[in-house]
Amino acid sequence: MGQPYVSKSAGGAASVRLSADANGHFMANGSVNGSAMRFMIDTGATMVALPAQAARQAGIRFFNAPQVVVQTASGPTTAYMVKLDSVAIGGVTVNNVDAVVIDRGLSEPLLGNSFLSRMDMRRDGEVMVLKKRY
Repeated sequence: MGQPYVSKSAGGAASVRLSADANGHFMANGSVNGSAMRFMIDTGATMVALPAQAARQAGIRFFNAPQVVVQTASGPTTAYMVKLDSVAIGGVTVNNVDAVVIDRGLSEPLLGNSFLSRMDMRRDGEVMVLKKRY
C-alpha cells in the first residue's frame, strides 16, 4: 500500500497512482535532488516542506536561506525558504520546486502544492492519480 505505480498516457505525460494507507493518507516514495525520502501528500500545504534532517541528508544548505514564519498543525514555527533542483515520485520529476525547511516540529516530508500544482490530480476512493501537466 502507498507505493506509487507509474504509467505513461497516450500523450506521453507520466502519471502516478497512489493508494491510501490504513489511516487514509497518501504516501509516496520519492526523492529530493536525488536523495530518497518518503512523502506524505498534503493538499493543504502551500509548499513542499522538509524536516531539517531530511534536508541535510539531501545536501540542502538552508541556514543562510531567507526565514519565514509558517503555520503548522502544531502552531507557528520558523522555516527556511529554498529552491529544490528536483522532486520526484515514481517516474514523475518536477524541477525548480519552491520548498520550506522546518527546523523543529515536522517529522516527515510533505509533498505540498509547489509540486502538486504542476499535476492534474484526481481521487477515486482510495486511489489518487497524479498526472504531470508541465
